[in-house]
Amino acid sequence: MAEVEQGGATRSAGIPARLVGGLLAVVGLALLAGGVWLFLLGGSAYYALAGAGLLASAIYLFRLKVVGAWIYVGVFALTVPWALWETGADAWALVPRLVGPAILLALVALASPWLDRGPRWPTALMGAGVAIASLGIVLWGAAEAGPHSTSAVRPASLALVEGDSVGDDWPAWGGTYAGQRFSPLNQITRVNVDRLEKTWVAHTGDLPQGAAKGKYAAETTPLKIGNRLYLCSAMNILIALDARSGAEIWRFDPKVSAAAIPYSASCRGVTAYRRESSNPRLAIDAADRGRGRPSDEPSLGATRSEAACSLRIIEGTLDGRLIAVDAETGQPCAEFGRNGQVDIKQGMGEVYPGMAAITAPPVVVRGRIVTGHQVMDGQSNSAPSGVIQAFDAVTGEAAWAWDMGRPGQTGQPARGEEFTRGTPNMWTTASADEELGLVFLPLGNSAVDYWSSDRSPQENAFSTSLVALDAETGQPRWSFQTVHKDVWDYDLGSQATTVDLPDGTPAIILPSKQGEIYLLDRRTGKPLHPVAEKPVPQGGLEPSERAATQPYSGFATLRKPSLAEHDMWGMTPIDQMICRIQYRQSAYDGYYTPPTSDRRWIQYPGYNGGSDWGSVAIDPRRGVIYANYNDMPNHNRLVPRAEANRKGWKPRGPKGNLGKGGPEGAGDAQAGSPYAIDVNAGWRLGLTGLLCKEPPYGGLRAIDMRSGKTLWDRPFGSARSNGPWGLALGLPFTIGTPNNGGGVVTAGGLLFIAATTDNLIRAIDLETGETVWSDVLPGGGQANVMTYAVDGRQYVAVMAGGHHFMETPISDALVTYALPVE
Repeated sequence: MAEVEQGGATRSAGIPARLVGGLLAVVGLALLAGGVWLFLLGGSAYYALAGAGLLASAIYLFRLKVVGAWIYVGVFALTVPWALWETGADAWALVPRLVGPAILLALVALASPWLDRGPRWPTALMGAGVAIASLGIVLWGAAEAGPHSTSAVRPASLALVEGDSVGDDWPAWGGTYAGQRFSPLNQITRVNVDRLEKTWVAHTGDLPQGAAKGKYAAETTPLKIGNRLYLCSAMNILIALDARSGAEIWRFDPKVSAAAIPYSASCRGVTAYRRESSNPRLAIDAADRGRGRPSDEPSLGATRSEAACSLRIIEGTLDGRLIAVDAETGQPCAEFGRNGQVDIKQGMGEVYPGMAAITAPPVVVRGRIVTGHQVMDGQSNSAPSGVIQAFDAVTGEAAWAWDMGRPGQTGQPARGEEFTRGTPNMWTTASADEELGLVFLPLGNSAVDYWSSDRSPQENAFSTSLVALDAETGQPRWSFQTVHKDVWDYDLGSQATTVDLPDGTPAIILPSKQGEIYLLDRRTGKPLHPVAEKPVPQGGLEPSERAATQPYSGFATLRKPSLAEHDMWGMTPIDQMICRIQYRQSAYDGYYTPPTSDRRWIQYPGYNGGSDWGSVAIDPRRGVIYANYNDMPNHNRLVPRAEANRKGWKPRGPKGNLGKGGPEGAGDAQAGSPYAIDVNAGWRLGLTGLLCKEPPYGGLRAIDMRSGKTLWDRPFGSARSNGPWGLALGLPFTIGTPNNGGGVVTAGGLLFIAATTDNLIRAIDLETGETVWSDVLPGGGQANVMTYAVDGRQYVAVMAGGHHFMETPISDALVTYALPVE
C-alpha cells in the first residue's frame, strides 16, 4: 500500500518502521547466534531467547504489523526483571542489559504510528518517554555511585604512635622512610578546601620525542626541604624549584639515552642525604673500590669542594647509575663515585639498555644508599640479576650486595663471575628503620614471570616476598612471602609502611597486588594477625610446580569475590554476550587459576593490583589505612615457543628501546622457557576497547588499623575521560577507573589523591570518603601527591605527567594548589 488513512493520521509506506525492523533483525541475529553458542558453553539462555524475540519482532515490523511492536515490548518487559535478578540493581551493571534495549524500545514506540492499527502519536510518544525514563533511571543510579560503609566500626579515639614527623617539609618519597604519607599540616581543612586555587605550574621541559614516544610515565613526587622542591623528570633530569613560586633554581641533565627506557620512562622521585662529617674524604680512584665510570657514560663535570654537597640529592637513572648532586647548586658531588656517579651494573655481566633501570628512589639507612632496580619482565630467564646493592652515601663506595643466588656472599663477584642472573628484583621503593638498622625490600618475581620449572630454591624462597636486610651487612634478617611459586606477576609493588602500634609493637603494613594486606612485626616478620594457608586451584601447564596452598591475610583484603559469568560487561548486550562467551571459553577456577596454553585463563585480580606502587597512606592519629586499589582481571595465555617465533616475539636486544609501546606482557618472549606470554591487561574487548568485567575498576577504602575492618569503601574515578574506542564521552558519573599513584593524608582531615584516568586531583573527606574538592589536571595524575608549607602557607603538589599504559594525556607540568592569601 502506498498510503493508508488510519485514525486521522496519514501513513507513508512505513519506511521508519521497516528501518527499525531491519535494526532489530541485525541485533536479533547476532544475539541468537551468539546466544546459542553461549548456551551450549553452559552460559545464560537469555541472549538466545532475546535474539529470537527480536527476530520475530523484526519480521512483523517489516510487514508493518503492530504485533511486532508488542513482541518487542514483551521482550523488554521480561528483560527488566532478568537484569535486576542478575545485577541486584547495580546501575553500571544494568547499562549493557537495559540501556541498549531501552533505546530500541524508544525507536519501536516512535515507529509504531506507521504500523497497521498502530497507536496514535500521543501514545507512541508516551511509550518512547517510558523507554527514555528507564534509561534515565539507570544513568542516575550510575551518577549516584559513591562511598558506602561496609562496617559500623570506627577507629579508637586515641591515635597510633606517630613516626618521624615531616613538619613543613617532605624530605622523602613517602614523607619519611617509614612511608606513611602523612603530613601534620592542617591549614587546608574540610571546611575551606573548596577555596583551593592553583598557585603555580612548573614545566620540566621533558616531553617524549623519537623512540621515547608512547613510553612516558613520569610518576614523579617532589621532595621539599627548606624553601626548595627537588624532583626528577621522566628522563632523569634533576630540577630544583623555589617552593613559593615554582621558579627554576637549577637543573642537571645526566644525559640518559632513550635506548635505556625500559617499559616506560619513569622517575618516581629522588633521595636527599645530609652529610654528617665536616671534612669528608674526597673521591678516591675507582680502582681502589672496584667502581668506575664506563667509557660510554657521560662525564658529569663534577667540581671538588669540601663545602659542597653537605646536602645532596641522589637519584637512580634508567641506565643504571646513581647520581649525586649538590642540593645548593645542582653540580655533581665530586667525592661520590667517579665525578658524581656510580654504575650499579658492575658485576652484572652483559646488560642491554633498559634491562637494569632504576625507576624508584633509593633509601639511605645508616649512611648507606640501598637500591634495587627494575629488570624488564618477560624478556629472558637469563636477564640481569635482581641483586640489591648498598653504597656509602658520601663516597659511593660499594658497601655490600645481596645476591640471593650467592648465599652468605655480600661482595663483588670474583673475576670472570657475575651476580646471579634472572633472580627476583626490587623495582619499587624500599622503606627503612634507622633504629633497628633494617631496610625492607618488596621483591618481585623471577625474570620469567609465568613459567617456574627452572627456578632455583633461592628464587622460590624469596620471590614476591618482603625481605628485611641488615643495613650494615646486607644479610637477610627475615622474609615474609605473599605468593608461593608466583606465576601471576604478583610482585610486591607497594612500599611497605612502618608504624608503631599503641602497645609499642613496631609493625609494618604490607599491601599486595592480590589485594591482601598484611600487618607484621617489623623486627621479626611474624604476622600480627592470623595468616591462613588455604587450598588453591591446581593443574595448568606445570601441575607439579603449583603450590597446594597460598597465604590469605586474616587482617584485611581489598580482593573481591571470584568472577562469575554475570560479572561480564560491555556497552551493549552484544559485546557483553561476547565477553560472557570468552568467560565460558576460558580456564577459570577462581583466585590463583594456574596458567594454561590450550586456551586463555582468567587472572583476577590482574597484575596492576590490588595495591601497586602508589602504596597506601595512613592517618597515624586515628589508626586508619587509606588504600586506593585496582579491581580488574587479566586474560592471559602461554604461547608455545614455535608460535611465538612465528609471531616475531623477541626479547630486548643490544639496541635497547626501539620505541615500541604496548601493555606489559602483551607478546613478551620469555626467552629460555618453553612458552612466551600474551597478556590482555584488564581483559579488554577488541571490538570496543572496553573492559569485559563490569565496573568498578578501581576503588578507595578506609581500613581500621587495629581490626582490619573496612570503615568505608567507594568506587574511585569518573567516566569523564573514558568511553568505547578510546573516546572521552565526558560523562560525569562515578564509575571507578583504573588508577596508578598514591595519596597524602593531612591533619586537616583530608586525603589528597589523583591517580585515576579521569585526570582529576581530589580532596577526600577522611571520615566519610566523600569528594569535597576536585580540579582538572593538564595531564594524567599518575604520581603520588605531596604537601608542604613555606612562609606559613600550605601547598598541595602533584606531577600531572600522564601515563602511556593508563592512556592519560602526557604532560610535563608540576601543579600546586593553596588557599588564597588573605
